[in-house]
Amino acid sequence: MPAPPTNYRYSGHETFVCRYAWLPKAVQHLSDGRNAKLFSDEDDAMVRLGVGKNMVRSIRFWAETAGIIESQGESKGYAVTSFGQELLGHDGYDQYLEHPATLWLLHWKIATNTIGPIYQWVQMLNHWHRAEFTEAEAFGFLKKNLPAKSQSLSDRTNEDGLRVFINTYIPTRGRKGEVAEDNLDSPFVELGLLRRSGERTNIRTGQRELIFSFAVEEKPSISPALFAYCLNDFWQNQHANEQTISFGAVAVGEGSPGQVFKLPESAVRHYLDQIKQTTNGALVFQESATLQQVTRSAKADAFDFLENIYVSD
Repeated sequence: MPAPPTNYRYSGHETFVCRYAWLPKAVQHLSDGRNAKLFSDEDDAMVRLGVGKNMVRSIRFWAETAGIIESQGESKGYAVTSFGQELLGHDGYDQYLEHPATLWLLHWKIATNTIGPIYQWVQMLNHWHRAEFTEAEAFGFLKKNLPAKSQSLSDRTNEDGLRVFINTYIPTRGRKGEVAEDNLDSPFVELGLLRRSGERTNIRTGQRELIFSFAVEEKPSISPALFAYCLNDFWQNQHANEQTISFGAVAVGEGSPGQVFKLPESAVRHYLDQIKQTTNGALVFQESATLQQVTRSAKADAFDFLENIYVSD
């Protein structure tokens, strides 16, 4: 079993959710290599990107977390990753985030980032196992689970991170129930991963609070090819030295497709039943009375899992 992360990030988003134009904009401005120090000179970036300083930092944070850009060191600035170019570059598969698979793919990258995993994403997607939660319950859970070296983290920072997590996937509303303007541009709301499921009174404070729940259900917008890409990515991140992984690891393991996409086991099994055909034999699901596992063959090294998402649709 992979060790829990020790390199959590708790801030950097400046309390902004990722917005539609931000990732394509980061790729556009860094692609030609002439603006490598775009995010190093924040005053210049404010002019080029047309946003304030805090938003410049937030764009950098989300682009890094989604695996779209990466640091080249303090003196060299930032560059677009090969994944960022293939997906959002000039000749990329989905330059303007129009394909239904792309938002799921970016959600996957953000949720499974191993270089600087976001604490609230890892904990809420992988370790919150109850059907519902309120903001107060989730905050208590997050505070209790803080690693020993992060016990001094301020409640404000932890709460801000939780609110960004919630507002990434569910639109915020004002007192009259209208969707807040600053949330309209959050692309991940479209995934329907998180829902409002009611209200209840907090026994301790006497205040009414919203109840949220994850949508654990089949998700038709996740194609077999997208599932295969994410399974292979999970394999490389968590099980790189293993030839096989169990059905349980795929369905409920930390950072697995089943957990990150909130899929019921029946849906995971459905994807695995198709995976040999989907990947031309690169990944194969073996099932018997005593065995349920996925095998990764030598073909996987040459199979283009990302291209398969967009050409097989």
